[in-house]
Amino acid sequence: MNQPEPPDPVLAPAGVALRPALTLYLDVHRNPEPSGEERRTAGLFADRLAALGLDVTRGVGGHGVVGVLRNGEGPRVYLRAELDALPLEERTGLPYASGNGAMHACGHDLHLAAATGAVDLLARAAERWRGTLVVLGQPAEETLTGARAMLEDGLYERFGRPDVVLAQHAAPLPSGMVAHGTRHAPMTAASTALDVVLHGRGGHAGTPHLAVDPVVTAAAVITRLQTVVSRESSPADQLTLTVGTVRAGTAVNVVPDTAELGIGLRALTDASLDRALAAVERIVRAECSASACPREPGITTVSRTPALWGDPSATRVVRAAHTGLYGSARVADWPPSLASEDFPLYGGAGAAVHGEEDVPLVYWMVGTASPRQWTASAGRLPPNHSPLFAPDPRTALPAAVNALAVAALSVLAGPETPGRAAPGPKSARLGRRPPPEPC
Repeated sequence: MNQPEPPDPVLAPAGVALRPALTLYLDVHRNPEPSGEERRTAGLFADRLAALGLDVTRGVGGHGVVGVLRNGEGPRVYLRAELDALPLEERTGLPYASGNGAMHACGHDLHLAAATGAVDLLARAAERWRGTLVVLGQPAEETLTGARAMLEDGLYERFGRPDVVLAQHAAPLPSGMVAHGTRHAPMTAASTALDVVLHGRGGHAGTPHLAVDPVVTAAAVITRLQTVVSRESSPADQLTLTVGTVRAGTAVNVVPDTAELGIGLRALTDASLDRALAAVERIVRAECSASACPREPGITTVSRTPALWGDPSATRVVRAAHTGLYGSARVADWPPSLASEDFPLYGGAGAAVHGEEDVPLVYWMVGTASPRQWTASAGRLPPNHSPLFAPDPRTALPAAVNALAVAALSVLAGPETPGRAAPGPKSARLGRRPPPEPC
């Protein structure tokens, strides 16, 4: 028996939106900009939104971009995509690979391109929905500071409080597959980043007894910090602690004055994160005391973000739309992850920033691997933040455009919206046409 086709999302032909979206993807991938330096990327994104007829505001919370498409009375839906790349040397060997020492190793280039493609389709299908679409190009997600900066720059006061904020993220799944969180665990972890400065007393390498070597202290701190996870946390707790940066010294024959550590902590609950933070501070201070450091260490919180919980009701609506588009076999549950995001700040977690108690959030993962990549890797793809991370734009971009457009339409096209139920011909269905070849 033939299976019935999924409900038609009734949008414009995919190829119309994919060509410019692919052009943007390749350009941004080739020319990535790290957090806080996204000027060119923001300009490209803003220009594309303006070309699609949105009212565009630049420079929100740094290099942030906000585009607004008004289409009568109805819900206000925000779509979030990120502008920044990682300070990482790309080693994919792709013909459009970056060569500037930065890399879109977390899929933000895909998110930006998919957002423009989805907006293109929604603008062409304006008769099928009512409301206001607000599109964000957020800076500095990788440093977990960009969402807060946009909110503190009056995002909701200037552009209206959203009825829902939607976002998607690239994941090592087959293209054409999406994954949603469950009600029982967060999708991403609470996290914090610390800058720690250990103060020694510099001197000559030939007279170490006249100095206090902060490098030795740093080594002791790094070793002892491993016990925070292995001996101070319950085995049932999901917690990670990473010393990601170590900076000290200028010459082999000089004992430096200071050593600096960059420390990252992630946990699924704020309580676990708070306990780990207290342990880190205790260990840093104790090791400095044991080394007779002449000054107390400097411990600075660079960023902090809460765990990400999607709104259950809004997530059900979007997940149903994705199931209608792809079929239930391609819509999966996403297990809790120790990756972290500043996206929760757009919702209730950021109430202190934007003055609202609750803004519903929906967040899902989109696959990036072509069938060939998936088969060749046996499902073990280079993960996000790897220098080998390489989404397949031929298959990943159309799927990401579809997923975001249909999610937005599921909120904007309420039951009273003209044209919602009117089926279109197969040739006009979103994603029925093959994607263009990369240029």
